[in-house]
Amino acid sequence: MRQVIGGRDALIVVDVQNDFCPGGSLAVDDGDAVVPVVNALARRFAIVALTQDWHPAGHISFASTHDAEPFTTIDVAYGRQVLWPDHCVQGSEGAAFHPGLDVPHAQAILRKGHQPGIDSYSGFREADRATATGLGGYLRERGAERVFVCGLATDFCVAWTAFDAAEAGWPVFVVDDACRAIDLDGSLERTFAEFERRGIGRVAASELG
Repeated sequence: MRQVIGGRDALIVVDVQNDFCPGGSLAVDDGDAVVPVVNALARRFAIVALTQDWHPAGHISFASTHDAEPFTTIDVAYGRQVLWPDHCVQGSEGAAFHPGLDVPHAQAILRKGHQPGIDSYSGFREADRATATGLGGYLRERGAERVFVCGLATDFCVAWTAFDAAEAGWPVFVVDDACRAIDLDGSLERTFAEFERRGIGRVAASELG
């Protein structure tokens, strides 16, 4: 369904960082393919925010912190936690945005997952589901009326960001071809079902004018 982009529509570009692209420690298949799509897409929006995974060494989400195998899960204070390879460590090359990402007019960069004991997939709330990041307040003060989400990865940080935007009351659309997924044990199919259940739209970049 074609959507006409207006001056009060916001684009959130999620975690287009080196560690999530080919060659990175938590690479998403074909992750770097989103870069030219995101670059072109972002130019259609007056309100643009970027999120950036920004973990301290020894973060609770790192398998190495627990002497565990990556992609296993443990129980932590806020629920189940997937344990990931070390990634997006603060100040590292892996945490940097992909060098091809070219969104010079983005007004906000929100760093998430910087607390050692709490993971953060969503750009709006950390994984304890109580600690706000401030992104919601920023978008409200900018007068955003709809939220479009793209980036990496569809079934984790993009999805959680979209869920929280919808819960906060915005109409939300995920731009499918500006995302790529991890698809861990069927997580992508579950994510698409959850988008439908929550009324989150899915569009292609070509449908946005």
